[in-house]
Amino acid sequence: MSNTDKPLTITTRWWWVRHAPVREDGGCIYGQKDLGCDCSDRIVFEAVGKILPRNAIWYASNLKRTHQTASAIWSAGFPKPSEMPYVNAFAEQHLGEWQGLNRAAFLASRPVGSHWFAEIDEVPPGGESFMDLYNRTCGAIERINAEQAGRDIVVVAHGGTIRAAIGLALGGQPEKSMAFDIDNCSVTRLDHISSANYGGWRLPMVNQQPWIADASHNAMHQPAGPEVEPPETKLG
Repeated sequence: MSNTDKPLTITTRWWWVRHAPVREDGGCIYGQKDLGCDCSDRIVFEAVGKILPRNAIWYASNLKRTHQTASAIWSAGFPKPSEMPYVNAFAEQHLGEWQGLNRAAFLASRPVGSHWFAEIDEVPPGGESFMDLYNRTCGAIERINAEQAGRDIVVVAHGGTIRAAIGLALGGQPEKSMAFDIDNCSVTRLDHISSANYGGWRLPMVNQQPWIADASHNAMHQPAGPEVEPPETKLG
């Protein structure tokens, strides 16, 4: 078969960035609460920016901690894109009445081996299940794949949202994605590959932390909350 006879293959590269640590949650579950995040560690954002592609299409969720994280990456030297649409479907899981409960006590009450706040089909009172999050995330990914085929796409989002995207990339196995850690400010890349007869995914990297060689930034890859002291390296 000559090169001209080969089917056209299109690769769309998704670069998922989890938001920076939340310090104002009082040690409580926050889910879709619109809390700010700690973007003071410039070295972390410089490192993240170095592995993100230029000329990418940028998106964020509708929650301000993702906007603040994107702004910190740009402030650390990454070229600011012309726009960054907010996609409500990329918001964190709504944990209903569990939002505001002490995180450590709640997680201690869950069965041993639990990787998330609940089983994927369990609906918190007044909230949504992880499957609800998974389905809305997948719908948005499929739409953007069609609109931006062949592009680099950067999405600043949340731990639950990124796990949902991994579940899609694993062939529609959201339960498998729960075993992955997604740390604050980490980068996960998922490549969508399509041709006339094929549509599938590659997972080049998950939970990449390009600043990790320097122990002074350990607070950026631990559970967010007031129990984690912010690092000494500050913006400005």
